[in-house]
Amino acid sequence: MRQTSYVVYTAVDDLVPARGKSITGFDEFTAALEHNGIPNVWVTSRSRLHIDAPRREQGHTDPFIAEGGSVVCTPEDYFHLKPAKTVPLGRFTCIPVAEPLPAAAHALESLSEDTRVPVVTLKSLSPRELVQNTGLRIQDAEQMRRRDFDELFFFAGAADEDVLKFQQEAAARNLQLRQDGVLWSLSIHADLRKCMQEITRLYDRALRYHAHVLGIATAKYADALFPCCERTILLTDRNSAKSPASSQTARFPLHDPDTWENILGILSSKSEALR
Repeated sequence: MRQTSYVVYTAVDDLVPARGKSITGFDEFTAALEHNGIPNVWVTSRSRLHIDAPRREQGHTDPFIAEGGSVVCTPEDYFHLKPAKTVPLGRFTCIPVAEPLPAAAHALESLSEDTRVPVVTLKSLSPRELVQNTGLRIQDAEQMRRRDFDELFFFAGAADEDVLKFQQEAAARNLQLRQDGVLWSLSIHADLRKCMQEITRLYDRALRYHAHVLGIATAKYADALFPCCERTILLTDRNSAKSPASSQTARFPLHDPDTWENILGILSSKSEALR
């Protein structure tokens, strides 16, 4: 592994769609990081199957964190030294953090019954209903609902107070809920910080020193990612005012064609701009 000053963690769900072109400049940014030996760990709420096509299209060969902090996935033989607890999933060596399915499915069913708040899981839908509720093509929708750890669902006409009661009871049971529009996911023990700590330790061992942990995200994902990072870059848009980013966070316009080149300049010049 080549020497590097940074390990980059990029929240990609706003940058790389399930199908189609990524945001302007991001594919060149990914290729440049690869060329310069700067690890670029993708962070996504998608499953390893659902993120597979975008990774192949981008030529992404570094580890990624899937299902909202449920699992670390590394390509086989990426790290010479491996942690003690790994499981093979497909062609990846994975470090599970959340409990694997069907644990989350059972917990969701129990939570719904006990709170009397009805939910509909994606896995229960017919192919036609799945497409209607996700807005995706059938192939992408099927990949979306094939999970390893968390259970995807939506509320079936629940009032706001019912959703709040559901959330409160989930927290009391130490269950992790994540909302993305009308869709929700439930997992057991998912933890993005723990996932990042696992990867960081592996990079520290491989490099034999500690590289700076740099997070890149839009406002939507900054709240989850930035507290886990030493340095941060916020990709700004009209929602950026809601971001928890501090005054020390570097900011770049999401849709500016020069943004990714400017970020590369910071990384390659070992600039102090992010201190």
